[in-house]
Amino acid sequence: MSYLDLSIREIHQALVEKKTTPLELAKEALERAKANNDNAFEMLLEEEAILEASKLVEPEEDNLLWGIPYCLKDNFSTKGFETTASSNVLNGYVPLFDATVVSKLKEKKCVLIGKTTLDELAMGGTGTTGHKGITFNPYDPSHTHMVGGSSCGSAAVVAAGIVPFALGSDTGDSVRKPASYAGLVGMKPTWGRISRYGLFPFAPSLDHVGFFTRDVEDSAILLEALSGRDDMDSTSSFRPVDSYLPKEKSLKGKRIAVLSEIVDAISNKEVRASFDRAVKAMEDEGAIIDYVKFGLQDLEAIYATYIVISCAEATSNDANLDGIKFGAYHGGKTYREVMSNARTEGFSHLIKRRFIIGSFALMRENVDVLFTRAQKVRAKITARVNEILKDHDTIFLPAAPSPAPLLSASSDALSDEYLIADNHLALGNFAGLPSVTVPLSFVDGLPIGVNFMCRAFEEKELYNLASAFEKISGLAGLSTVSPKEARL
Repeated sequence: MSYLDLSIREIHQALVEKKTTPLELAKEALERAKANNDNAFEMLLEEEAILEASKLVEPEEDNLLWGIPYCLKDNFSTKGFETTASSNVLNGYVPLFDATVVSKLKEKKCVLIGKTTLDELAMGGTGTTGHKGITFNPYDPSHTHMVGGSSCGSAAVVAAGIVPFALGSDTGDSVRKPASYAGLVGMKPTWGRISRYGLFPFAPSLDHVGFFTRDVEDSAILLEALSGRDDMDSTSSFRPVDSYLPKEKSLKGKRIAVLSEIVDAISNKEVRASFDRAVKAMEDEGAIIDYVKFGLQDLEAIYATYIVISCAEATSNDANLDGIKFGAYHGGKTYREVMSNARTEGFSHLIKRRFIIGSFALMRENVDVLFTRAQKVRAKITARVNEILKDHDTIFLPAAPSPAPLLSASSDALSDEYLIADNHLALGNFAGLPSVTVPLSFVDGLPIGVNFMCRAFEEKELYNLASAFEKISGLAGLSTVSPKEARL
């Protein structure tokens, strides 16, 4: 096994003991990236990565991220390097500044080896709508199963063992559901815990910086490095940054809520059986499991509420992609013609459809019945989530109702499985709560995951719970180059 396949702490120890170097790690990561055929990269930064890695000579013992290679979703600004958000409208756009998270990782002397694919402008959940085509699941060499989205490329590169971690963004489930499909730990912290300065906005009231790792401790290390107040993002929190490393790895006495309607909506018998075994295993460890009724009508409203709010916010945020302020110029005699040509040529059908939905929801005659009503429903759903968490340490659920679906599969968009079990992770975005997906087991050779959600700014508790579960599942450090046997 290569050092690249170890945990961040183990790689760090090898670097400190000079058993390997940042340059050797970067070169191997780049070799793996070039050999990979999952279509996970917008660009490789080979020359830049080798140059930066070669500058790192004397290890910093107190800096766990020193010399660690990583990848970045291509909707984070990178100074001097093209950033397209996988959209033709931004081909050739080179930012003049780094996103705050990029600056923080530079300060930690991490080595960026490449920028990863995404669903166009981070709108989508399949990993199929970026301008470079479909991103594939590393667990499926036949390339018939999706890896999920919108942070598809970042999920794929970590699952394929190219890098130990990669950054993504999560507006509805765009880190946590791909984590389930790719056998990873996918973290979305509390809204405001990490600065979003330099992250291309999709729906700012729902957007979170997120990230993929192969185990819970690596995720905690990363959260500590990225968190903190940033004056460039007025929504970032002033709360002090904790040490998030898991310490209390026991479930004894923990009160865990399972939302009955969501679990009951799952039709895949193997997913349901594996989840039930997980619940039983946690009970055996001393956890108190409560099956709680959330309210079917509110759960069925999640997807519609998300679509209205996210599309409305996206319509407003992306109005600047007009071929003048941003976006490729496609000619025209008037501003209206320039904008129309740029957006017609630059956006895919999916993006145009979402902008139409958002514009319709914001029209004067519709805003009260659509956008304002959606905000009220969101507030009602959020209040119910917080009510459940008053009496429980966490909400625990399957992260998705199935393993990674076939790329050719279609779903019944009005079924409870789709409306509820396939979209419930948006609860964490509605309420802005910390939420993490961890591997559970395998179904038909593909990973499935579970999700924990806690109260705002209780990331420390969240990691303790996830780490305790990781001991039960035995799947810490999972990737396609480090296969493990499932216990549940």
